[in-house]
Amino acid sequence: MIWYLTYNDLPSGIYSSQVIDVVKFTRREFDRDIRLIAFISLRGFTRSRRKLKQECPDAIVMPMVPGLKRWKWNAILLKILFWKCRPSLVIGRSVLATLLAKIVSPGNFIYDGRGAIAAEWSEYNVVQDPYLLANIRYWERDAIHDASYRIAVSEQLIKHWQQCYAYSGNAHVIIPCTLNEAFTRLDFSEKLIHTTRREMGFQEKDIVYVYSGSVAGWQSFNLLQEFMLPVLQSGKHCKLLFLGAKTSQLQSIANQFPEQVFFRQARPDEVPYLLIGADYGLLIREQSVTNEVASPVKFAEYLSCGLEVLLSDKLGDYSEFVRNNMCGYIIPGAYPVVAPDFDKKQSARQLALRHFTKESQRLNYQAILQR
Repeated sequence: MIWYLTYNDLPSGIYSSQVIDVVKFTRREFDRDIRLIAFISLRGFTRSRRKLKQECPDAIVMPMVPGLKRWKWNAILLKILFWKCRPSLVIGRSVLATLLAKIVSPGNFIYDGRGAIAAEWSEYNVVQDPYLLANIRYWERDAIHDASYRIAVSEQLIKHWQQCYAYSGNAHVIIPCTLNEAFTRLDFSEKLIHTTRREMGFQEKDIVYVYSGSVAGWQSFNLLQEFMLPVLQSGKHCKLLFLGAKTSQLQSIANQFPEQVFFRQARPDEVPYLLIGADYGLLIREQSVTNEVASPVKFAEYLSCGLEVLLSDKLGDYSEFVRNNMCGYIIPGAYPVVAPDFDKKQSARQLALRHFTKESQRLNYQAILQR
């Protein structure tokens, strides 16, 4: 049995596509016995557990010991479970889950690196506790160096490990954030695109920019706003679609352009059917270590829905990907003045299916299991 261990990760669209779908894919493609082990917060535990079990019925979901600084205390319950199940391998998602894996299965655990965690905590005030901030760099170093194998979401993350933690090995694979089945199974057609645009109130001549997701700190909403203001001012044919919760920041730009700014909230499985009605996906972020090593699944989602991507320079591996594949624009710089035709949209989708599905990363997943 293999464990995929997560700690302090609540059910969400990202969790579904990057955790639960990975478990299902591993079972389906490799016929391996893999079990999701999830420690989640006591706050809203029953609701979160129910939601997680609906998607992954055999997941083992346990309450965290209150307080992130007490993360080691969770090893007591985990050791009991480990003794009962005797997994042959434990994969830890991010730093603290990996160090819990190290406690119960020393010498036989994998670090699933989701980003530059110490940098993210510091740059975006993810935590404020002095004890956690003082120790996260040491914990991240231990997760990287002590693991028997490593997963990174980008080449840039590997470079970060080399520069900041003196990582010099090659026992790793790079697996970017991949699409979930709602995107890969999308019935992508010119007819569906026209139908979606019409239902959302867009005209054929409109150029529709879409922003999908939250306005968390690393999303750099102020930069997005700076870019979109002159675009919206250039003509009423330029439209901006927000997919996500409405905030005061979003409402302020909507108040300035009431006929050009649209809001839609949707379940994760509905998102692809809304994205295909747009033309360009927005992924504009500030320069930070967090963003320089990131692998936003939003990039793959935009491409899979036929959108070209407008993104910042030095955003994970994706800025170079856009340059090499001519599937978007680097901002600041020249940006589109016409909407892409259906051929371009098809080309963008094919790129996503070639590079950002779990099937396209099959050899990398296989390398992990062979450890």
